[in-house]
Amino acid sequence: MFQSIQNKRIKYVLLIMCLILLIVLLRVFWVQVIEYKKLNTLANDLWSRNLPVQADRGRILDRNGKVIADNITTASLILIPNQIEDKEKVAKTLSEILGVSYEEMYKHVSKKTSIEKVHPEGRGLSYEIADKINSYEFDGVYLVKEAKRFYKYNDLLSHVIGYVGIDNQGLSGLELLYDKYLTGTNGNIKYYSDGKGKKLELSEIYENPKSGNDIYLTVDLDLQLALERELNNAVDKYKAAGAIGIVMNPKTGEIFAMGSKPSFNPTNYKDYTVETINRNLAIWQNFEPGSTFKIVTLASAIEEGVVNVFEDKFYDTGSIKVKGATLHCWRHKGHGLQTYVQVAENSCNPGFVTLGLKLGKEKLFSYIDKFGFGKKTGIDLNGESKGIIFDTSKIGDLETATTAFGQGVSVTAIQQVNAVSAIVNNGNMYTPYIVSKVVNDKEIIIENVPKLKKENLISEKTSDVVKYVLESVVANGSGRNAYIENYRVGGKTGTAQKVGSDGHYMVGNYILSFIGFMPANDPEYVVYIAIDNARGVVQYGGTVSAPIAGSIFKEIINLYDLKEDYEGLPKTYKWDDIVYEMVPDVINMSKKEAQKLLKNFTIEYSGNGDKVVDISPSPGNRIKQRGVVKLLLN
Repeated sequence: MFQSIQNKRIKYVLLIMCLILLIVLLRVFWVQVIEYKKLNTLANDLWSRNLPVQADRGRILDRNGKVIADNITTASLILIPNQIEDKEKVAKTLSEILGVSYEEMYKHVSKKTSIEKVHPEGRGLSYEIADKINSYEFDGVYLVKEAKRFYKYNDLLSHVIGYVGIDNQGLSGLELLYDKYLTGTNGNIKYYSDGKGKKLELSEIYENPKSGNDIYLTVDLDLQLALERELNNAVDKYKAAGAIGIVMNPKTGEIFAMGSKPSFNPTNYKDYTVETINRNLAIWQNFEPGSTFKIVTLASAIEEGVVNVFEDKFYDTGSIKVKGATLHCWRHKGHGLQTYVQVAENSCNPGFVTLGLKLGKEKLFSYIDKFGFGKKTGIDLNGESKGIIFDTSKIGDLETATTAFGQGVSVTAIQQVNAVSAIVNNGNMYTPYIVSKVVNDKEIIIENVPKLKKENLISEKTSDVVKYVLESVVANGSGRNAYIENYRVGGKTGTAQKVGSDGHYMVGNYILSFIGFMPANDPEYVVYIAIDNARGVVQYGGTVSAPIAGSIFKEIINLYDLKEDYEGLPKTYKWDDIVYEMVPDVINMSKKEAQKLLKNFTIEYSGNGDKVVDISPSPGNRIKQRGVVKLLLN
């Protein structure tokens, strides 16, 4: 009996031991197989340390792949305080190299933390400084790669591109709008240390950083450089308060160039005022447009059939009365009897008042609304303004009259460009845009295409008439300083008196503008130039802004190899105009024959023969009348 009980006890003990062994085995299996990855990760996290390696930010390029915003490689100083044995020596050495106080550096090297970033004095270090630090081979002192934004052309396109902070994060412009696409994925250097932070003799693991995505713009860098050069020259020449320039394709909405002054260097953005760095005047500044707004009035009147610009006449006495107020023309004595083509050529305010009154406030303001004034254009940039337009329920004939010639309304430059683009593009309006695509390596992840915003705002016939009138303005009227012989250019000047903070017009302070397009019969480029408060010059858009626009058109001709078009309106020269003529080809002609063809030039001879063997300037070049042409005789 006793033996039987003892055997049972032994069996129970063995059974319990087997169960315990089974549990242990199952637990080992669970730890070694099921939870291996989790526990291994936890162990690695406990022993491993990561030194960050910053990724390059995506580049910003023009439409042809030319880099505008890039990156340069610098170094960042990181300390592992537990690995630094002689803290006084390290602090003293680093303070001397970096030019900071010993006390400040000692705080870094003795801080109770696993990894200490020396910020900001240890950020963006040059190769020279990094080499000095590296030469001491201090334990616990590390230099890791850091990417720094590099703007190749300083202030070029600065308000569009924006700027980044010290950690390469976008703070304004496209850098901010597309920050999540431009920001790369950081890498790191992984090493192992014990509980006290001492580095273990285990292999390091390097994880490569991944660069951000590249952004391609619709901007042409060469044209942008030309535009900004002209704006800078204008600001310097006229001591102007500011300047704006835009070049856009009316058929697509693509922005070829955009600039505003004053600008800033994004690398040193902290050296500028908040207003300078955050205001892209081309899309933000509201101002009375002046006579460039007459294009809208003209197109509306033609579309509604209230005027035949070729046959209807208007007699300008120099002023017109509306509701007891006298509205003046810029020419005190007036222009006399004119067709409405001549009203546009002469930028005659009273003539446009009559068009506004014939349309009536409801019609005029309905077209103003159609053409997008009082609303954002939708351009893919931040900071765009809407402008200010009269509430039609609160206006009468006087406000209608002043609006017709561009006074009393407030608009932005991009609104004007977009509206005129629609008018000269057969009534079809596209949303302006400046980002073409976002590319990851060679894969396009975002691609912007032309977006037709509104169509048939005016008829094709109306558009053709407006284009003819505006080509005549450049050939024969106030925009003649933008004329280019044998190329078709249309446009309109504007001279708008600025309104002060007290709500009154400022004396002698104007925004002088010009908006034009080419080729006039089938526009592919719309150019807008505005100069704010030009000094030391006659205050007219035709005097200041039209020549600048003419220079931009010439750049366009050269950049895109536009061919001459002899079907345009010929310029009627005034007595004080400089006349240019093409040098004819007289090579192989006799001296007498050459003299007949060169009668409008001053001829200088080299040689005593009777046959022309060479000519300078070369045939086809244009020089001033009575300019010198040199003939080499045989």
